[in-house]
Amino acid sequence: MVKLYGQCQAYEADCIVVLSGDGMILRAFHENYQHNLPVYGMNCGDLGFLTNKYQTEDLVQRIENAVPLKFHPLRAWVEKKNGEIYSAIAVNEVYLLRETHQSAKLQVKINGMVRLKELVCDGLITSSALGSTAYNYSAGGPIIPSGASLIALTPISSFRPRCWRGALLPSETCVELKVLYNSSRPVCAVADYVEFRNAVNVKIIQDKSLSFSLLLDPDNTLEKKILEEQFAT
Repeated sequence: MVKLYGQCQAYEADCIVVLSGDGMILRAFHENYQHNLPVYGMNCGDLGFLTNKYQTEDLVQRIENAVPLKFHPLRAWVEKKNGEIYSAIAVNEVYLLRETHQSAKLQVKINGMVRLKELVCDGLITSSALGSTAYNYSAGGPIIPSGASLIALTPISSFRPRCWRGALLPSETCVELKVLYNSSRPVCAVADYVEFRNAVNVKIIQDKSLSFSLLLDPDNTLEKKILEEQFAT
């Protein structure tokens, strides 16, 4: 592909072309968001939910004809046990996961109000609409239709309260998670693939200061993929 079309640095480019799978699409957004470039992926991996069909012909024309899917990523602020605070973006999801054999115990605040005093679970996923078909769906969370201004909050193997199976929230919601008993029940926080061990507090919002663009072929839209995913047999 480089021989056919050439290559340049991101700051000189009009578009980033990813030849891989969904994981590399996420990395392309993480590593190049300061250049504000659209990303066009061709599947050389396994599932390739966020990519297009791989072919060597007509790349420039395919990019010109592609339909842009614009979205805002999630932004997480993670406070670690040592007091350090980190910021990270997430295209798919931000999730908390227990680090040991013991369940995590989390307090859940929504827009500053405590909604769950103590959630006993293996972890908790805060998913964007775009990422709702990924880890969120595998954990039993809902698939969010393309264009819906929602995020999903989905527990991983929740134990108490037994009746709670998650929530769909407006995209502008602020989710705050406090790790209870963090010394004896340590938890890590993960933004897509960026991991923070010994997290004690995590704040998650949709970052509307950033706007990403994923390019998909006209016959390969996210709407079509989501429908196929929901009726897969």
